[in-house]
Amino acid sequence: MLTLSNKEARHLMLSNQGLIGNSFGNKKEGTLKAIEHLGYVQIDTISVVERAHHHTIWVRVNDYKKSYLDELIEKDKTVFEYWSHAAAFLPMRDYRFSLYRKNLIATGKLKWYFNKKATRFVYDRIVAEGPLQSKDFEEKKKKTGWWDWKESKRALEQLFMEGKLMVAKRQGFQKVYDLTERVLPKGVNDKLPSPKEYAEYLITKTIRANGLAAKSEIGYLRSHAKPLVAKAIAEMEEAGILIPLKIKGVCDEILYTTQQSLDLAENAKAKNAVTILSPFDNCVIQRGRLKTIFDFDYTIECYVPGPKRKYGYFCLPVLYKDTFVGRIDCKAERSEKTLYVKNIFYEKKADAKLKAELIKALNNFADFNGCNEMRGKII
Repeated sequence: MLTLSNKEARHLMLSNQGLIGNSFGNKKEGTLKAIEHLGYVQIDTISVVERAHHHTIWVRVNDYKKSYLDELIEKDKTVFEYWSHAAAFLPMRDYRFSLYRKNLIATGKLKWYFNKKATRFVYDRIVAEGPLQSKDFEEKKKKTGWWDWKESKRALEQLFMEGKLMVAKRQGFQKVYDLTERVLPKGVNDKLPSPKEYAEYLITKTIRANGLAAKSEIGYLRSHAKPLVAKAIAEMEEAGILIPLKIKGVCDEILYTTQQSLDLAENAKAKNAVTILSPFDNCVIQRGRLKTIFDFDYTIECYVPGPKRKYGYFCLPVLYKDTFVGRIDCKAERSEKTLYVKNIFYEKKADAKLKAELIKALNNFADFNGCNEMRGKII
């Protein structure tokens, strides 16, 4: 059993997350490498600041531009959209592993939405007309034989979730659906993985992205996979692929890592800079782990009623070296090209060095959001 100090565990996690050093590289090549390493990047519709998927990539890839992700999806077809624990962009090299969930939904073993007549109507239109958006099914007046927009939208998502349709691209952030066979690039492995292969994929993907993981985290929001994951962990540990570990004085739960993750951490150098993260960043999505290892109790409050919010609608976690030092409530007004910093909440009293690094980070963040001015509480 490997034993790590809390500082060593933090370094292991942050280095494997790509938040220490520049392990992914630059521009479009770095964008693809980051998505492949992380396994997914969550999509979110909230645009108070730049959307979560772009934000998550930007903090890890030098010279990132939003057009790189669009090109990887539409032109290169090395990234596709599907469901991870939520809507996400995933690497095309992992496409076959999406088939496991799709098959469960298509066969009714996982419930989604199903209206046979509505899905047939929607599918037939896309066969005949080509790529369509949900708004293409909206009817101002109901007509006999036509499905209303709500039913059609649900049918599109059903066909998408079971794999008959894919998202060819997003237009104005709205999904454009097409037949899977018209979207998939040639040569993609589309063989349904066995339960064992699927479980091993979930395990290796989670540990590769996080450096370490608990059994419960690997099956996060995948109750159908928990027995498979438990069995595969035991087999992989016995084979020496997984290394069990504990964090001294912090966590009694057994965690797992790999030699590859340990090697990556050993070669990563910490940076003395502030990183402003998205609430949906891969590093912070496991709130329990964030609290246990980083002593950072974080909740995104956009789902909390206004009067009950403590920090603001869309507060951004702030990472400094290996510590979460606070959160920022801000909003990008693109029409004014201004980033409004409503408030900054420090976990502890901030010194001059931290404040100086935060100002640098905010200036970079403003530029990323298309803003050339900042107003409000800057430090």
